[in-house]
Amino acid sequence: MSGDAEAREENIDRIDRWLAGRLAGMPDIPNLSRSRLKNLILEGRVSCGEATITDPSGTVKPGQTYRVEIPPPEPAAPEAETIALDVVYEDADLIVVNKQAGLVVHPAPGSWDGTLVNALLAHCGGSLSGIGGVKRPGIVHRIDKDTSGLMVVAKSDDAHQGLVVQFAAHTIERRYHAVVRGIPPKNTDRIEGAIGRSQRNRKKMAVTATGKPAVTHYKMLERFGMKAALLECRLETGRTHQIRVHLSNIGHALIGDPLYGRGNKASDPEPIRTFTRQALHAAVLGFEHPITRETLRFESPLPVDMELLLDGLRDNPA
Repeated sequence: MSGDAEAREENIDRIDRWLAGRLAGMPDIPNLSRSRLKNLILEGRVSCGEATITDPSGTVKPGQTYRVEIPPPEPAAPEAETIALDVVYEDADLIVVNKQAGLVVHPAPGSWDGTLVNALLAHCGGSLSGIGGVKRPGIVHRIDKDTSGLMVVAKSDDAHQGLVVQFAAHTIERRYHAVVRGIPPKNTDRIEGAIGRSQRNRKKMAVTATGKPAVTHYKMLERFGMKAALLECRLETGRTHQIRVHLSNIGHALIGDPLYGRGNKASDPEPIRTFTRQALHAAVLGFEHPITRETLRFESPLPVDMELLLDGLRDNPA
């Protein structure tokens, strides 16, 4: 559903506030608060001509028409589904799982069911924390659909609050194993670059001066001729797609990454050509238990598909 609003000479105002008033009472358009319109703008759903509007505080320009794309309403709440989980640790307050590649973390447009949240609701019943919101109960961080590895989920409100504080303070230990194209120039390095929404593609993040500060440390674990390398990446911050964006930005995108790399081509060596997701695995997760104060640290071995990728690269050095 979408709605059009034409700006005349009568008002010069902020876009979010002006749209809230202009769209109010329009037939077939649901009532949209200023806060809701601000979020729609930040999601890239408001445009003027061919240009996407990205600043909710921008000034309305008389004589122009603004189009608002209104997504369909979300289901009231996710439902429990019996989906196999690899549980690494669990107690009354939290659960640590080893997420398989291909599993979406929480419901979103295009993935309303079959998510980790649906599986957790079935596994944990009514014990999941509600602080994360109806759609994301207990979720305090996430990893991408096609990234595998370790995640912690809160089962009580106190645990949720305690984990959120640790993530905000960047005291959580998170290490990823990544297989990248080419050989980075240094065996160890610190990548720093603020990350924000790409202005060219709203589905992508990018290194941008207006983004949030982001730092990734990497260490080379193994190299495969000149065509690929296995890195250990340590997150100092936790921005959306951070490792994928930072590695792509230095010219060494993840193998199999269709969004930030060039994808896999017919000319690629067979091990790379047949790898069907970004080669990224959350291998280490360490934190202080928010209730018992015990130090917890978990390690997850590489999944079979990444092991086969590495074996293929070792057998075909170039």
